[in-house]
Amino acid sequence: MEKKITPVILGADLNCYNMARAFHEQYGVKSYAFGRYAISATKYSRLIEFKSIPDMDKDEVMLDTLHRFADAHIGDKLILLACTDDYAAMIIRNREELSDYVIPYPQAEMLTTVAKKAEFYETCDKFGIPYPATVILTGKAAVSDLAPEKLGFEYPIIVKPSSSADYWKHEFDGMKKVYVAKTPEEAEKIINQIYSAGYPDRMILQEFIDGGDSQMRVFTCFSDEKGRVRAMCLGHTMLEEHTPKGLGNHAAIITEPVSTLPLTENIKALLEDIGYTGFSNFDIKLRKGTKDDYRVFEVNLRQGRSNFYCTAAGMNLAKMAAEVYESEGDDCIRVEDSVFWHHIPKSTAYEYTDDMELVNKAKELTKAGKESSSVWYPHDMKFNPLRTVCVLEQLRRQKKKYKIYCPKPQR
Repeated sequence: MEKKITPVILGADLNCYNMARAFHEQYGVKSYAFGRYAISATKYSRLIEFKSIPDMDKDEVMLDTLHRFADAHIGDKLILLACTDDYAAMIIRNREELSDYVIPYPQAEMLTTVAKKAEFYETCDKFGIPYPATVILTGKAAVSDLAPEKLGFEYPIIVKPSSSADYWKHEFDGMKKVYVAKTPEEAEKIINQIYSAGYPDRMILQEFIDGGDSQMRVFTCFSDEKGRVRAMCLGHTMLEEHTPKGLGNHAAIITEPVSTLPLTENIKALLEDIGYTGFSNFDIKLRKGTKDDYRVFEVNLRQGRSNFYCTAAGMNLAKMAAEVYESEGDDCIRVEDSVFWHHIPKSTAYEYTDDMELVNKAKELTKAGKESSSVWYPHDMKFNPLRTVCVLEQLRRQKKKYKIYCPKPQR
């Protein structure tokens, strides 16, 4: 008899809900989630049994929790997933102690190589993968060191930590996922504030690649346990989130044929050469005014927060983890279908997207029945008034956030 598939997820955000929904759609099963606190994205869901554990971000607590769960579910096929960089890093570095679980993530050495942006760019050089002009800092900097002639590119510039997992452990007021500095003085203030908060790793300074949200692409790959790339899905970002801590998270995406991305084979070659396993998620931007000047920003060693765009387009990520990861073969699914995915109200995506061609495409896909909203899942909302009210409130708050944080585009 085949083993019962039991998903176990660390975290409770939209990433968690997206994966739980993928497992429910594919196998009709409930997911079990553990995290420090409940989040509205997964509240009152019948797809997820969530348990709050305040110290879940400590290795010893995580291991004890997962060992106890495995002991209570002997005989099940346990699939372990993470929703954040921090949880993913915890799982990856402890994978030898989690042998009861299928872990569709890479080996521990990737945490000190491609997971960090500085090291990732060195790897990109070997495979002809372009990225923005970059300067790497190892500590606080003075204004004189940040002049355009010293950096080699003009302002505004992007300022971001090389190690996201380490960065979020050192909180401070005004913390953002990514910063845009308009002057050397502003860059100095941002850099020194981050280091003063205790951040221990390198900082990345980059040229600003011209273009808004709609110039962004998200590329998700899945590699089996032998390091063979078995699936790829490309998303064209319509709109990102614009709250300080959410900046850069995808809010609406239209999938495009993988064949339209000229870096596909380079990225596949990179992943297979380094023996990468499991989910990988790339942030890429097309320079405005060009047709093929794509620049890769980073790779996440996990499925992205917006991962349901893949499942909606036919690449169910639950199936990848449960069936493809341990399978034989070297076939590679390359998603060519177009769907419109969003986790905000459609009207908000239409109103704030800066590219009217994308808006019109999204409306066409909606009329054709090729549209999917992560949280609007009838199987979870039917006869579940608390979940329905929670979803409606989430959507209402999204509308409010865009009114506060995102200026309407000039189209």
